[in-house]
Amino acid sequence: MNPFQPVLILSFAFLAVFAEATLSAPRHLLGAQIDLLPALMVYTALSADLVTVCLLAILGGVWFDSFSANPLGVSILPLFVVGFPIYLRRELILRDLPFAQLMLGGAASAVVPLLSLLLLLNGGKEPLLVWGSLWQWVVMTAGGGLVTPVIFKLFAWLGRTLGYQRHIEMGFRPDREIRHRKILK
Repeated sequence: MNPFQPVLILSFAFLAVFAEATLSAPRHLLGAQIDLLPALMVYTALSADLVTVCLLAILGGVWFDSFSANPLGVSILPLFVVGFPIYLRRELILRDLPFAQLMLGGAASAVVPLLSLLLLLNGGKEPLLVWGSLWQWVVMTAGGGLVTPVIFKLFAWLGRTLGYQRHIEMGFRPDREIRHRKILK
């Protein structure tokens, strides 16, 4: 793993949460805000270490809750519950296929709001649940699924552009000249 990758992931999480809080055009156009943290958690669980998964769950959850009406810390557990099983089974997941990325991102984007709602209801809070909430959940699920392959491509490009590329030198140089002498007996 590139040592610069956790910094990129956490920076992107902060910028994504900030953009979700400040940009209202997607919310007015679609009727719901697309959450980028579950899609980013799928990428992190498939390509980073467990420390980065935990840091994204903690910091991303706190950042998201600080900009929303959620009590502080409610989003940490749902993000971790989504990221940890993916991290455990990442050898079995075809992480390079866009269809697999789309399915995992959609599932993560569907599970995180439901777990957050469950935690709010168990915590004695009374969130506003109407039939429009179902539309918001569908938009968040579809949007999270569609944005997940984009995040994979973005981080692949950032890794190539900003990351250190190890240069492997071969023992045989193709530009050297080999002279053969005739041995006379």
